[in-house]
This record gives sequence, structure tokens and C-alpha cells, in this order.
Amino acid sequence: MDDLMGKGLSIWVILELLFYVSANLIPLALPLAILLSSLMTFGSFAENNELTALKSSGLSLYRIMRPLMVIVTIISISTFYFANYVIPVFNLKFHTLIYDIQNTKISSILTPGVYTKDFAGYSIKVKSFNDTVYKGITIHDYSHPTELKTVKANEARIYKSANGQYMFFDLKNGRILEELDIQNPLFLPDGTVQNHSGRPARVSYFEHGTYKLNIAGFNLSRTDEDLFTDKYEMMNVFQISTAMDSLEKKKSQVLETFAKNIGKEFVSFNDKIMYQDPNTGLSNVTVPIIDYQNLNAVDKLQARNTVISRLRRTNETIENQDQFILVMEKESDLYWIEFHKKLALTYAVIVLFFVGGPLGAIIRKGGFGTPVVVAALTFMVYFMLNSIGQNLAETNTVSPFIGMWLAGFFFTPVAWIITRAAANDAQVFSKEMWNAFALKIIRKNARTRT
Repeated sequence: MDDLMGKGLSIWVILELLFYVSANLIPLALPLAILLSSLMTFGSFAENNELTALKSSGLSLYRIMRPLMVIVTIISISTFYFANYVIPVFNLKFHTLIYDIQNTKISSILTPGVYTKDFAGYSIKVKSFNDTVYKGITIHDYSHPTELKTVKANEARIYKSANGQYMFFDLKNGRILEELDIQNPLFLPDGTVQNHSGRPARVSYFEHGTYKLNIAGFNLSRTDEDLFTDKYEMMNVFQISTAMDSLEKKKSQVLETFAKNIGKEFVSFNDKIMYQDPNTGLSNVTVPIIDYQNLNAVDKLQARNTVISRLRRTNETIENQDQFILVMEKESDLYWIEFHKKLALTYAVIVLFFVGGPLGAIIRKGGFGTPVVVAALTFMVYFMLNSIGQNLAETNTVSPFIGMWLAGFFFTPVAWIITRAAANDAQVFSKEMWNAFALKIIRKNARTRT
């Protein structure tokens, strides 16, 4: 809101911005919508004994859920296409527009009662303003080093030039105070001193005048969107994959070049030194290295200082190179986080359906009561795990794959347990269910061994 308020933006620009940012709410709202709708649907079926009637006619829970599985699969595929193709475009337009808005400072910097120095060479203060009408404006102009000019007016209106590079103050009922640089005293023949004040000044008054300021960079001009297309948030999975290949090649080239250059730093460690003879111009001339023990004390000290200086310079180079590689790896992680985020969202739609549907059949409650509470608590766990996984991935604590799929990994066995319990009309954490599950695993392992 700080970027929007007080900048004279039209309602259409604000609505456009909100429209672009609304696309990022889909990944948050869609899993919750699937979870809540499946809970309400199957809870209503079970509460009205419709689920019991379907099961008594020979239909299993899986057969009953099959049409909804098809619909959820279609929704999940549509979600992937939306996250892969629509959201990057919306992010691109959103970041471009918010960048332009943040650089529109004409109205926001003129805060009533506060001097602003955002305009180079000027300091401006207003008492109050209404739209484009400013009351009690004071402009200190120190753009010229040898002159200080102060303009005061009771009222001012602001206009932009056609090219947007200048701002014009249409001033009414004001005065201009001009002070020149301090002058050296001038002694007249009669012995009097001129310029005794040291700073000559003059005051002029006006009823109507125009003052021009250069505001290059402060107008809302639409930035070229190509400036942001290389950001990970503006790419689909295929573009991210291509960008990662390029980033890995760049990283390999940097490491290879660094290894070659660092190896040339200590040529004195070789058996022989190869150089071009400046007298004959012949290349590949080799000379043996002088033995350190044959040097005198002064040369030994100089040799030691030279090696120490090279070692320090090499250590600094290695540290800088290490920081550069860490930045590249951090950038790589951000790309992979966005890559797995799109796929994990698609999977979350499916897995939360298999959590909500069977869970609604177990709790046997429909409507907006119990299902809303259960869905809110379940989604809170999903949201927390998703946020924790993303934070761990961004801090390089875990890989982007584990971080972005953490919520999916957690809810997959939960969905399997709840679905099995609802299909067999058993309690979720009943002892019989777990005994049957353990017995099934033992028998399966026994068959594998035999």
C-alpha cells in the first residue's frame, strides 16, 4: 500500500495491479478449495446415508470416487498449465507494473510539512495539497554551486511535460530570494567597504510564474518487460530447465578458467621457467630455477615476502571465487524451487482430494460446520509444511526437491491410510487396521523370499 498511496494513480492502474497479483492466490486457494469441497461432498453423502446405500448395492468407495477422480485429474492438469503458463505471465506484468509504480515519486515525495530532497539540487516542502493543488510551497534551489535560490508561493499546480522529463510548478502569489556566493570585500577609493554583508542578495515578487524541474526517472512510464523475463518467477518449467543448463555450463566454465589461472600464479614451483627471450625473440626458452639455498639473506627475505604476498592474493581470490559460486548456487536453488513448486502444486490438488473425500466419509458431517473446521486445520498443516519446506530450500538446508515436496510426502501416507480406512469402514487408527496392514506386509515379504 505504501507503493500505491499518494502517487496519483488512476483506479484502472490499481485494478490492473490487483488483477495481476490475484493469479498468485490460485496456488494457495485451489488446494484448500479441493479439500473443502471433497470433505463437504462425501460428508453430506455419509450424513444422508447415501454412501451407505451405494456401498450396499455393491459399489466400493473407489468406484464411487472414480468420476470425481477424473474431474480432479482434469483440474490438476489444468492447474499445472495455469501455473506453468499463466502465472509467469502475470508475474512478469505485475513486477513490471509495480516497478514503474515504485519509481513514480512525484506525489509521494511531497509530504505536507516535510522537506524532501529526492530531486537532485532541490529541497521542496508544502503545507497541504489537494489533488494537484499545493498550498504554501517552498522550493530551495541549490543546483548552481554559486547561487542559492528560494521560491515561496501561496499556491501551486503541478504539470508534466509531454515527454515526461520535466515537472512544471504553476505558482501564484509568491516571491523569489536569490543569494549569491560569498564575495570578497571591495575597498573603494574613499576607504569604504563594499559587499560588507559577504553574500549579496535580491528579492523579487510575482503574481504568477512557472518553475521547471527535471524529473527524469520519476514518471510512470511502462518499462520494457524484456528486462524481467530472465527471472525465475517469470519462467515455465521448460524455460527453467534450459536456464539451468546454461547456468551449469557457466559455472563449469568459471571453475575451469579459475583453475587454469590459479595454477599460473606460482610458476616458481615448476622445475623450469619458460619465457620468451627479449633479445633473440625466441619462444620456449627455459632456464633452471635458482636454488633458494644459494640466495643471500636479502634475496631470501625478498623471495619469502613475494611468496607470502602471492599466497595472500591467492587466498583473497579463492574467497571471492567461493562467494561468486555460492551466489550462483543460490540462484540455481531459486530456479529449482520454482520448478518443483509448479509440479508440487499439481500433486497437492490430487493428494488433498484423497484426504478430504475419505475423511468426509469417516466424519459423516456435511454442510459448512464440521467440514470447514476440519478442512481449515488440515490445510493449516499443509500450508505450514509447504512454507517450512520452501524456507529450508531457500536457506540451502535441504534440496529444492525435498523442500517443495515436503507437504506432498507427508500427506501421501495420510491419504493412503484415510482412504483405506474409509473403504473398509474401519477406524483410522484402529488396532485391527494396523494388524491387518502388518500381516499383509509380512505375507508379501514371505512370498518374495520363497
